[in-house]
Amino acid sequence: MKLRLPGCAVEVVDEIDSTNSELMRRARAGRTGRVLLVAREQTAGRGRLGRGWVSRAGESLTFSLGLKLAPADWSGLSLAVGVSLAESLHPQVGLKWPNDLWVADRKLGGILVETASFGEGAAAGRYAVVGVGINIAPRPETGLSTPPAALQDLDPAVTADTALQRLGAPLLAALEAFEAYGFTPFQARFNARDVLRDREVQLSDGTAGTAHGVSEAGALLVHTAAGMRTVTSSEVSVRPRP
Repeated sequence: MKLRLPGCAVEVVDEIDSTNSELMRRARAGRTGRVLLVAREQTAGRGRLGRGWVSRAGESLTFSLGLKLAPADWSGLSLAVGVSLAESLHPQVGLKWPNDLWVADRKLGGILVETASFGEGAAAGRYAVVGVGINIAPRPETGLSTPPAALQDLDPAVTADTALQRLGAPLLAALEAFEAYGFTPFQARFNARDVLRDREVQLSDGTAGTAHGVSEAGALLVHTAAGMRTVTSSEVSVRPRP
């Protein structure tokens, strides 16, 4: 893989436990430079809610981008990342709140954002690690709660390398824009690709309602029998109702 990002180191490894885990280890050890870490294969990839992410060489694209970030409000960061990825990949790629890429109700990829504190006093700050996993080639559905999609279903010629070329620079630019302006500039762009909008959904606590897009802070708006509910916790699972 050959990718150049001005002001950002790019590292490619054949195998690692998790690119997110590695960059978090480095941050806790005081290594907080900008770096894009790409793995051809992950042995212990992680998704949201502790779910595993299977990553095999050539079949998926897995990478993490680490950088110091100091937005006034962190709300909506994973959604802004999703907007950048979807717009760079294909017009048919949609966004499922809060951090999944979907195509025709099938999961194409996921995003995992983690942060670590560094420094003390005036030098203190937070280091953000943005992890991305995208299915490049079709994969079996066995054992998956959501059927998988693959980027090659939309573009048979795409590879992990060519996909990364599309994503790297726009993603870095999106993170810089988020730091400066927050989620507000991304709100309409997210809603334009929102796969849940105007659909019946069910929350993990059993509440049912109709999704109505996201707020300026990136919260999911769900109209329930008790009125409009604002869902802000990423620990809440949201599914379209059959």
